[in-house]
Amino acid sequence: MKKKLLFTAYSMNVGGIEKALINLLKVLDYKEYDVTLILEKKEGIFLDQIPKEVEVLEYKISDCKFVPLRKILNRTKLISWKNKLNKKYDFSCSFCTYSIPGAHLALAASDNNALWMHGNYYVLYDKDESKLKDYLDGVFAKQFKNVVFVSEENRRDICKHYEGLKNTIVCNNFIDGNSILENAKEECDYKRGKDPVFINVGRHDEFQKRLSRIIDASKRLIDEGYKFEIMFIGDGPDSMMYDEMIKVNKLDKVIYNLGRQKNPYPYYNLADAVILSSEYEGFPVVFLESMIMNKPILSTKVSDWEDLDNKYGKFCEFDTDSVYEMMKDYLDNGFKIKDKFDYNKYNKDIEEKIIKIING
Repeated sequence: MKKKLLFTAYSMNVGGIEKALINLLKVLDYKEYDVTLILEKKEGIFLDQIPKEVEVLEYKISDCKFVPLRKILNRTKLISWKNKLNKKYDFSCSFCTYSIPGAHLALAASDNNALWMHGNYYVLYDKDESKLKDYLDGVFAKQFKNVVFVSEENRRDICKHYEGLKNTIVCNNFIDGNSILENAKEECDYKRGKDPVFINVGRHDEFQKRLSRIIDASKRLIDEGYKFEIMFIGDGPDSMMYDEMIKVNKLDKVIYNLGRQKNPYPYYNLADAVILSSEYEGFPVVFLESMIMNKPILSTKVSDWEDLDNKYGKFCEFDTDSVYEMMKDYLDNGFKIKDKFDYNKYNKDIEEKIIKIING
C-alpha cells in the first residue's frame, strides 16, 4: 500500500517557497507515495513543473463583497473540506507558512502533520513577541506535531520568543542541481560587456529585500569611478519604486531591471557574483543556486550566514554603508570560492530527514 501524502500551499507563483515545494515534490518516490497538493489559487508559472503524478486541487476562498455572506460561504466550505479530508492521509503538511486555510486542511488531513517555517518571523515582526504570537497562533503552530525550520537561526529565534511548539526540526530545502546546470545553458536576452556583473534574484519588496541599499551603494561606487553592472531578476510591489530610484540616480546603464524570469539560471551564468541586501530571510534558495552555479555570494548576514562566510562568499551588516564596503571589496579584490558544493550529498541529507518526518 502506498502512503498518502497531502501538501497545502498558496499558489505556484515565483518565490522561494514555491521553488522549494517544487524541488521537494520532484524527489518524492511515487512508487511509495500517492501525493495530493491543495492550492488556494491554482495559478503561477511553476504549475507546469509539478510532477504529473501529483493530484492538484484548488481551495478557493470566496471574495464576495458582502462580508457576512462571505464569512458564511468560507466557513461552510472549510467544514465541508475538513470532513472530506478527515484523517484520510498518512502525512500532511502546511508548506506555505502564512496560508491559514492550508493550516486548517493539513491539521484535518492527518495527525502526522507538519508546518514548514520558511522565514524568521520574529525578525519579520520587528522582534515584537506579541505580533509573533498572534501570527503563529493564527496558523495554529502549536497544534502541529512537527514544526520544520529551514535554518537553525530561525528555530533559535522563534523558539526563544514563542513557547509551546511540540517538536521542532531543522531541515533545509531540496535543490535540483542537475536541472539548474542544464537550464543555465539556455540563451537569455542580456548581453554582458567587459565590466564585472552582479545579479540579484528575488521578490521586489523593500520591507524585506531592501534593494535600495544596492541602488544607493551603486551610486556611490559609480561616482567614485568604479565600473560594473547589476541585473535585477524579479518583480513585486516595489518594482516601480526601484525603477524610479535607478532613473533618479542616473543608473540606467548600470542597473538593469529585467523582471520576472521563469528560468533565471542563464543570467546567473553571465554574472560574476550574486548580491543580496535583505533585512531578513529564511535560508535563501538563492544561496543554494549560487553555490551550484559556483558564483560568490555577497550578502547581508541573513540566516545561517556563518556556515558560508569566507567559503562561499562575504557577508555584511544590515545597512547601505556595509553593502557599499562589501561591493567595493569585491570589485577591488574579487573572491575565490574555497569549497566545491556537493549538492548530491546535500540533498541526500535532506532526503533522510524528510523521510523521517513523513514516517512520523
